[in-house]
Amino acid sequence: MTRVPVSLDGPSQLDGYRAIVGDGPVQTLERLAKHLRGRRLVMVNSTSLGGGVAEILHRLVRLLNEAGIATTWEVMPGHARFYAVTKALHNALHGTPVKFTDEDREVFRETNQHAASTLELDGDLILIHDPQPAGLIDRRQPGQSWVWRCHIDLSHARVEAWDMIAPLVQRYDAAVFSHASFAPELGVPAMLVPPSIDPLSDKNRPLREDEEERLLEPLGIPDRHPWVTQISRFDRLKDPVGVVRAFELVARHQRAQLILAGGSADDDPEGAEVLAEVRERVGKRTDVSVLELPPDAHLTINSIQARSTVLLQKSLREGFALTVSEGLWKRRAVVASAVGGIPLQVQHERTGLLVRSIEGAAYQTTRLLHAPALRRELGLHGHHHVRDNFLHTREARDYLALFVWLASHSTGALSHPGVASGPR
Repeated sequence: MTRVPVSLDGPSQLDGYRAIVGDGPVQTLERLAKHLRGRRLVMVNSTSLGGGVAEILHRLVRLLNEAGIATTWEVMPGHARFYAVTKALHNALHGTPVKFTDEDREVFRETNQHAASTLELDGDLILIHDPQPAGLIDRRQPGQSWVWRCHIDLSHARVEAWDMIAPLVQRYDAAVFSHASFAPELGVPAMLVPPSIDPLSDKNRPLREDEEERLLEPLGIPDRHPWVTQISRFDRLKDPVGVVRAFELVARHQRAQLILAGGSADDDPEGAEVLAEVRERVGKRTDVSVLELPPDAHLTINSIQARSTVLLQKSLREGFALTVSEGLWKRRAVVASAVGGIPLQVQHERTGLLVRSIEGAAYQTTRLLHAPALRRELGLHGHHHVRDNFLHTREARDYLALFVWLASHSTGALSHPGVASGPR
């Protein structure tokens, strides 16, 4: 089955958002949705579990349905050879040198061609997420509007990688990026829509103290000293080994407990290899906890983030890093690399601290461990920054504005208004 079931049971998300962001943003969503009544939206990506895109879609699809837009979510079927090619493509689009063979290109083409025959792409508006399913554009039917949504930082993309997907992207009606610097030269309109988090989800909702204790107790994490935590997939671009190296410098000056917690996505074949590298670096240290968590461990991640003193995100390349917004939302002090979409979230010395090296990460982490007042100030400003810019209400608004423009543009009723421009 390729369609992901999305439950509409339980409390209304729209009502929950009203309590957090007020009536204005929710009313804007409802007004935009009225312009799209009767049209169907189909979201497509390559995995239903693991990674930020899947997390966003689990909640965003429901929100769009509640707003009155009939929205479904299809997951592209793949196999090990295809995932190996698309992981290499992902890395090369981030700037890693990779050589692609004719066989690699054929695997990519054939898998997309097969997927096109199994997915239900019968909507009026089709939103394709990331490079893996980009080739589904071959399935386009008359009267449909197709948008390619890229969650990757393409500012350092290798030519051989971009050449694999650029001819496909040029056939879409529009492309969406998380940051202006990510967008290459295109022959189609490019829109900016940063990702977002859901404050109502298990990963981000407030937890009672007894809930935290129940969730943390089985993990056996020593709690005698402050926790310094990075939550991320075990991916080289997240630099978990670099995090351990930074912590080794921190530990010379301050006793603390490092937590590296995460897992892998269904379409990422390198996770186990990177996890083994991390464990080899950690060795027998008792002040480092390495946790391999299942994709649905949202409450556990919530409790770890909420209990941590400092949250790290020391990525080498990054599309956005939703873990940063998650930490800021919980009023945690965040130290993060100044790469990709992270500086949209971390405003240096206001909502968090930006770094560019292992030594910088160690210095700023040590600084925060000794400065509780600074931690509180950064956490408060960070929470407000996420509330105003990086919740699902804003992302849904931007998508709906784009779809309204596409629907209107097809009839010539509107000129290009430059909507969907992200946080204001």
